[in-house]
Amino acid sequence: MSDLDDSFSGTKDVASSLSFDEAALAAWMNETVAGFDGPMTVSQFKGGQSNPTYKLDTPDRSYVLRRKPPGKLLPSAHAVDREYKVMKSLGGAGFPSPIMYGLCMDRDIIGTEFYVMEFVEGRIFWDGLLPGMEPEERGQIFDASNATLAHLHSIDIEAAGLGDYGKPGNYFQRQIGRWTKQYRAAETTTVSSMDKLIDWLPDAAPEQERTSVVHGDYRLDNMIFHPTEPRVIAVLDWELSTLGDPLADFTYQLMGWVMPPEVRGGFLGVDIASMGIPSIEEYTAAYCQRTNRDGIPALDFYLAFNTFRLASIVQGVYSRALQGNASNTKGIEMGAVVEPLSQAAWGFAKKAGA
Repeated sequence: MSDLDDSFSGTKDVASSLSFDEAALAAWMNETVAGFDGPMTVSQFKGGQSNPTYKLDTPDRSYVLRRKPPGKLLPSAHAVDREYKVMKSLGGAGFPSPIMYGLCMDRDIIGTEFYVMEFVEGRIFWDGLLPGMEPEERGQIFDASNATLAHLHSIDIEAAGLGDYGKPGNYFQRQIGRWTKQYRAAETTTVSSMDKLIDWLPDAAPEQERTSVVHGDYRLDNMIFHPTEPRVIAVLDWELSTLGDPLADFTYQLMGWVMPPEVRGGFLGVDIASMGIPSIEEYTAAYCQRTNRDGIPALDFYLAFNTFRLASIVQGVYSRALQGNASNTKGIEMGAVVEPLSQAAWGFAKKAGA
């Protein structure tokens, strides 16, 4: 097990700042979740920066609870009702999603809104370099990830009941506006490269050609793989999902290839070919073939946008950690990452003509 696996996988005792009335939850489960039978014990997953996530164990089965964090929150963030809706709808459309058992918008039960879903037994890969695997296995894992994202982007949003899940056009303008607003709300110091990106990005966005559900944070550690097969059996963490440009979603995952190892375990400078991990060109070609595209011409813009967006997200995590309500103690370390990320984003922007 790598250091990353050790620090993010598994559960721990519930942090005192994130504890709640377990008896009230058990009463709600009794009323709402078919087949629920206590007693129930509650622990907290180590991973997850944003919406605190808990494991609920009973003698018969385990469940997962995700809730809004307590405390002062950024506007529009942590919409657990949207997460619940998108997973339930996509599961109905044949996409790998956990079974959704219930959504509670009544804050009186545990203090914030929450939902309960199936606990899916499988493998989560926190380290994208997949230590301990054979090259062939690594290639199969990445191919399954690629195929699952192409599947998501091909789902008919109207037939899945998700036609109203977001606004259909101008995805980049709306996203740039949203993340600028979120960044400004969480800003703790002036970062000149962020200011330059905020000025440049809105006019640089390419035309949006397709609309699909976009996951918003699609990467290996947000998937559960079958215990023994190279197959995705559940995609998690839909907090940032909406309707939008599928290329934004795909190129967000590509950031793993252009970031150094110290930023989210990036591949830059690593001999991935010898490890069986596809090159950025191979991974892109496979996605384009699966989604009937000729290629991705505006790649540098997409990488600039996604790196800017990640810097905004990280700034929000850091700001919450300063207030004491980020769900992972590593949040406080995030402050140091915002400036290098924004400088990397500005580097891509310059390649795109800024």
